[in-house]
Amino acid sequence: MSENTTELTSQYTAQVSADLERNAKEQERIGAEIAALQEQLAAHQRDHAVLVGIQQAIAAAPAAAKPSVLPDSAAVPAPRAAKKQAVPSAGKQARPKKTAPAPRRSAAVKPAAEKASTKSDKAEPATTARPTLGDLIRGHLAEQSEPRSAAEIAATLGEAHPDRSVKTTVVRTTLEGLVAKSQAQRNKQGSSVFYTATAVPEQAEEQPVAAGA
Repeated sequence: MSENTTELTSQYTAQVSADLERNAKEQERIGAEIAALQEQLAAHQRDHAVLVGIQQAIAAAPAAAKPSVLPDSAAVPAPRAAKKQAVPSAGKQARPKKTAPAPRRSAAVKPAAEKASTKSDKAEPATTARPTLGDLIRGHLAEQSEPRSAAEIAATLGEAHPDRSVKTTVVRTTLEGLVAKSQAQRNKQGSSVFYTATAVPEQAEEQPVAAGA
């Protein structure tokens, strides 16, 4: 009886340990996916702010080109002036038509145009988007001659880009995404997993065709 109880206890203990390990791995995977999605959301929010700034600058430019002061010639209707010139009074010579002065441009147009140009110039540098984590990882793997683990890649990118929060879990998730897209290769050595860049197939050299063949 005691032997059966001991055996059942061992089985339950092993099962619980396996379930705990599986649960911990699942939590780590979900946490990595959440971190990757948060980074993508932040990138889209930055792009949205840049596009809004460009849209406002474009909308302000046409409004600055419209003159705010009408020309003096608009005060005299064109049809009435033409009628007086066509039928002059008897015994009197037709008076020469006065040349309408050039339209005056409002001084407010120039500052408005300069303001729109300045706002557009400020918005242009913001359109340069930072490379994604996937681009950084692909570039790093392409420079390596040996397989690299997710922790090694995260440490190297963290030193090269201190302004970005590069975590091992996020790097591992991004690497798995690259493997799924055939943009990276996974190599397992024992219990460790290493990654390499996908080999680019070399183009076959064209062989010259002999004359008269």
